Amino acid sequence: MPRNEVHRLIRETRKAAQKAIIASVAAVDLIREAILDGRLDPGQRLKEEELAGELGISRTPVREALLFLQAEGLVESVPNRGATVRSYSPEEIQDMYELRALLEGHAAKRAASRISSEETSRLHESNERFAKLRAVDDVRDLIKENFVFHSIVLDAAGSERLASLVRNVIVLPLVYKSYAWYSGEQKLISEHYHRRLAHALEAGDAERAELIMKEHVFEARDFLVARLKERHDDR
Repeated sequence: MPRNEVHRLIRETRKAAQKAIIASVAAVDLIREAILDGRLDPGQRLKEEELAGELGISRTPVREALLFLQAEGLVESVPNRGATVRSYSPEEIQDMYELRALLEGHAAKRAASRISSEETSRLHESNERFAKLRAVDDVRDLIKENFVFHSIVLDAAGSERLASLVRNVIVLPLVYKSYAWYSGEQKLISEHYHRRLAHALEAGDAERAELIMKEHVFEARDFLVARLKERHDDR
């Protein structure tokens, strides 16, 4: 075979491989987003053919994406059912929130001595956006804004290892869309914790920041576990 043909085949193979990787990454992002924003519920079956049709791609990148999300803990393989959105028991959720309280409490404590004036300004700005979203009951954007606030605190803590551990235990409870179940009063309580935490961090009060963060996470834990138990009892 002529050298030019060999080079052409190599280039085409590389392009095909790159397209496959891009398709798989895109599928991971889109399916993850659908799980986290509530379009795919815990326990819902994930059919490769349907997902491929909705995403406009072949089944191969969808299959690879589901394997990746299974490693993340968002998807599980169930005998005789295939891939489903992973569901957790109230006890498992409680364990995750308790771990989250310890990790995020530590992150808030670290952040108090490291946070910049720019980061504290971003926290206050996030709180103002949260208040406006709460007023119009925009649940989807409230969830995103809550994640923004907690991410600022986590970044200010200045530890990549801690950030990785925290994000692993934050993502899974998001599947349960706790904000979608919050009453107006409960959303106001969440906003109040965010404001108190922002002021504690701005003041450099590490002990207070840690305590407020733990209380905030435990409040969310108690509410979500109670709702999951109610749903379980109804069934």
